[in-house]
Amino acid sequence: MIEQIYTYFTIETLYMWVNLGVLPFWFILIFFPKSHLCRYFVASIFPIFILSGAYIFALYKSYQLNYDFIGNFTLYLGLDELSRLFEDHLYLMIFWTHFVAINLFLGGWIVKDAQKFNINRILLAVPIIITYLIGPIGLFIYWVIRIFYAKRMNLYE
Repeated sequence: MIEQIYTYFTIETLYMWVNLGVLPFWFILIFFPKSHLCRYFVASIFPIFILSGAYIFALYKSYQLNYDFIGNFTLYLGLDELSRLFEDHLYLMIFWTHFVAINLFLGGWIVKDAQKFNINRILLAVPIIITYLIGPIGLFIYWVIRIFYAKRMNLYE
């Protein structure tokens, strides 16, 4: 039985579960941003704990296969080195989990910040959806909306 579990948890399976696993969080952020479920379940540290488990699992798999973690620092030497790193599925999975976790954290932060200024939830759905797809652009669009609702702009808030 343990062998079946071990063979089930491949990098492809982890990729599928990470992608499907974050969808309920994003649906709650988009459709129910002011609910208690969103506040305590989505816009908290809970989804980050779950994604950290996937991240640790990918690191564990990498360790089992004697992955060269020190070689990851070559990504700063140029685009060719970065492309070489992305050829490895384990590294790609670690990167993808990182990307998904940061975007989800950003989406939760946007929802919590929008509640301070009573930003319309329909209007808020636009930057949330864009944050799901392209995090920094979604944050930029949220800041543009926030400036009009807050009628001020602070760079340190």
